[in-house]
Amino acid sequence: RNPVMRPNKLAQIHAAAFPQDRSWSAQEFQQLMASDFVTLISDANGFALTRLVAGETELLTLAVDPAQQNQGIGRGLLQRWLDTPADTAFLEVAADNAPAIHLYSGLGFEITATRRRYYLRKDAAAVDALTMSLDLTRRHPAVS
Repeated sequence: RNPVMRPNKLAQIHAAAFPQDRSWSAQEFQQLMASDFVTLISDANGFALTRLVAGETELLTLAVDPAQQNQGIGRGLLQRWLDTPADTAFLEVAADNAPAIHLYSGLGFEITATRRRYYLRKDAAAVDALTMSLDLTRRHPAVS
């Protein structure tokens, strides 16, 4: 089992994984993780931050060290997240993030909505966010 990542390390990986976006600060990660509803799923080279409320689990962010990407780390973190006892999983992803959209689609997520100009970019036009969701009740059949 990996030790829990500290907020400074989370902020470092997040900034490296999303250089075109405003990165989240260590303080922001610390505040999120103080919530009883937020869970950190981590690996030595990446993490997923999720929130579970009223049967819905949301992926707040997923980040993998760029030097370690394309090795299955993100997929492994997502699969651990999807074992959450919830009815629905959802996330938002930048419409121009083709690798992430491919990863999420491969796990069964479907695009359900679009938020126009949601992601503000440092030196470029804002990008739409795609809301994607997955019905987890099909993954976790009810026990009779």
